[in-house]
Amino acid sequence: MSWKWEYAFGAEEAARSLPSDFLAAVERAADELVRAAEALQVHGRAHQGLDPKGSHIIVSGGWFLYQVIVRSERVYIVQITYLGF
Repeated sequence: MSWKWEYAFGAEEAARSLPSDFLAAVERAADELVRAAEALQVHGRAHQGLDPKGSHIIVSGGWFLYQVIVRSERVYIVQITYLGF
């Protein structure tokens, strides 16, 4: 299994109605989070202990909240907020 990002909960549903340029910014940031998580957690499937604390990333037009689940080798986008400016 390799590291990937996914939408979680209602974030995928919310993403369907958002502008494509905003979603592109979210996806670029999520790709960067995946690369960072993969570099920091080389042996993700064998990870013991707690997952890192989730946080938020500000992108042009809004922000999103994410959570890293190391044993699943996933970065989950759990909430997207679009401000429209």
